[in-house]
Amino acid sequence: MKYDVIIVGAGPAGIFSALELTEKSNLNVLVIDRGVDIEKRKCPSQRGFDCVHCEPCNVLNGWGGAGAFSDGKLTLSTEVGGWLNQYVSTKELEALVKYCDEFYIRFGASKEVFGGDNEEIDEIARKASLAGLKLIKQEVRHMGTDRCLEVLKEMRNYLDSKITFMPKTEVKGLIVDNHMIQGVETVSGEKIMAKYVIIAPGRGGAEWLQTEAQVRGLKTVNNPVDIGVRVELLAAVTEKLTKVLYEPKLIYFSRSFDDQVRTFCVSPHGEVTTESYDGVLTVNGGSHAETKTLNTNFAILVSTQFTEPFKEPIAYGKYIARLSNLLSGGVMVQRLGDLTHGRRSTPERIAHSVLVPSLKNATPGDLSFVLPYRYLTDIKEMLEALDKIAPGVASPETLLYGVEVKFYSSHLQLNNSLETKIQNMFTIGDGAGVTRGLIQASASGVIVAREILKREKAPKA
Repeated sequence: MKYDVIIVGAGPAGIFSALELTEKSNLNVLVIDRGVDIEKRKCPSQRGFDCVHCEPCNVLNGWGGAGAFSDGKLTLSTEVGGWLNQYVSTKELEALVKYCDEFYIRFGASKEVFGGDNEEIDEIARKASLAGLKLIKQEVRHMGTDRCLEVLKEMRNYLDSKITFMPKTEVKGLIVDNHMIQGVETVSGEKIMAKYVIIAPGRGGAEWLQTEAQVRGLKTVNNPVDIGVRVELLAAVTEKLTKVLYEPKLIYFSRSFDDQVRTFCVSPHGEVTTESYDGVLTVNGGSHAETKTLNTNFAILVSTQFTEPFKEPIAYGKYIARLSNLLSGGVMVQRLGDLTHGRRSTPERIAHSVLVPSLKNATPGDLSFVLPYRYLTDIKEMLEALDKIAPGVASPETLLYGVEVKFYSSHLQLNNSLETKIQNMFTIGDGAGVTRGLIQASASGVIVAREILKREKAPKA
């Protein structure tokens, strides 16, 4: 089989490459994903059951990628969500963010936007600064997990007659000749040829990309390793922040180690969820547009920039997550009060709390046996700082789920078009380490598609 463009990965990055290519050319586009089509993506843990370790994980793989079961937040800012500002100017990135946002609205995203710049937000920023926190001002469009799925379904339906989609197809490796991409080879031995190959593996395929880069002699650069916990508390505690900002994006530098600590993926009135990376269980969170709970959850992540000779950030993150799985049989949960007093949480202590855990199958335990002292110290300091702007965050009843790890920790050396040293081969999205959010992942897909269109100079008939 031969195509003009092969896109490996059907997450937001790959989808937006396909949208841009098919809207502006007649190029023959193939999209490959190791997961299933969006209508068949079902996850037991999303419906209150235990994770059964589907292989590949239905939360991470398939049409829509990890974004399909995310909170569906579109962060309309150039300051957060990735590192595309290293490849394009701020003005270009602003235009790309706006362009991608308009696509989401076109396919059904809510028109309501949170955040921005007003007196109420200025006051939150002032209080945050007094607590040693920096508030990143941003606009956020929230779709919710349910509406996010509907938007992705609409994109799938729109592209159905315009592309070829091969679900449940795993790419084994790349076909390269004389430093130029020729196509891909699947695990089943099928060789599919193309002039251009866009690698958009998502977080579920980040490790595969890293391995393939080593085989091809492509140099990778480590991003910070993001490891932390998912915090759950009563929604009323952070209501003043989430009502205005929806997602308060706060950054803190710890007193003890000067590490960067940040809030991530705030899910007001949402639920804590699980993800499985090649059998390693981690936590996440999400909110629905319609269904509301009494709890809010968010991640606290510690970013660590490792240097030589360290070169396996994904393996390190998996090691920490496996330790939690080993000690708890899955995901571990602990009351902050128990962690502070140096004791493990028990089902009885959690049952006595006013706060009811949204993740029913988490095992009470002791996170001090999982996370290094440095990480725990940073996290506790961050909670104390947050308590100054939202009293109750550092309550003894606050729940900490472990662990949360983000697997986008290395990227290849790329030019400004996100092209690798192998000609006509591009890498985009979270799994390629250039983004860490829906909007910038989508924008990276547009950047590459436009470069291909420019090289082809083939206007749509």
